[in-house]
Amino acid sequence: MNFSDQLQTISLEELNEAAALQTRTDRKYILTQQQAEQVLPLLAQQALVLSIDGRRASDYTSVYFDTPDLASFHLAAHPRRRRFKVRTRSYMDTQQCYLEVKTEGAREQTVKERIEHPFADRAALSEQSLEYIQETLDHELGSCPIVPTSLTPVIDSSYSRTTLFLPETNSRVTVDNNLVWTEPRTGFRLECNEIIVETKSALNAGPADKLLWRHQIRPSRISKFATGMSLLNQNLPANRWHKTTKHKISTAVSLHP
Repeated sequence: MNFSDQLQTISLEELNEAAALQTRTDRKYILTQQQAEQVLPLLAQQALVLSIDGRRASDYTSVYFDTPDLASFHLAAHPRRRRFKVRTRSYMDTQQCYLEVKTEGAREQTVKERIEHPFADRAALSEQSLEYIQETLDHELGSCPIVPTSLTPVIDSSYSRTTLFLPETNSRVTVDNNLVWTEPRTGFRLECNEIIVETKSALNAGPADKLLWRHQIRPSRISKFATGMSLLNQNLPANRWHKTTKHKISTAVSLHP
């Protein structure tokens, strides 16, 4: 996608300064290729694009960890309080990696904590990593709901992300494409042909949301972790993502390992 090629750029430092300390509401949208070709150039007219070392898009890989009974997935699927996610997020262009622990407790507030993690070992958890997971879950949830040593990689997602900044409202929009889910044990892969757009604005809808709504594109429920798990394993309950997996991501296709 080249909708951002002609845009003026903004650095990561400038972006973080402009968008710092703002209460935000995130909305996710699933666009077909045709919708993206129609809407993204219009959105780009009012935006700057994040540029890091001359790159206007960055490649990410996230490896998600869960217990043998998939405690993290099922807590999200039902949904339940005291939810958590454990993943490594790797920035493939710079070969940086972080271990992230996301929790959701009282009042549905999401907290993300992270530490640096060896890039070469992004699919493994060291003793230090397990201690960090234990301490973080104890602190955020009151007690750790799992045995961290039981965590193993269950899915990884890779994609390319373009980040836009809308100066009028100091809001961000991320555009993810080339999304691929992989089952670590078998190497079986699913490729998503849709574009995932996420708006991050103040509590009221921002200009990006209104533009998408005018084109009859409404927010969708999607989680790269849980939606991917549901698509890779048809025996798992789709639950909150049933509409997404059955109607919005119908173009996912299998690839040979």
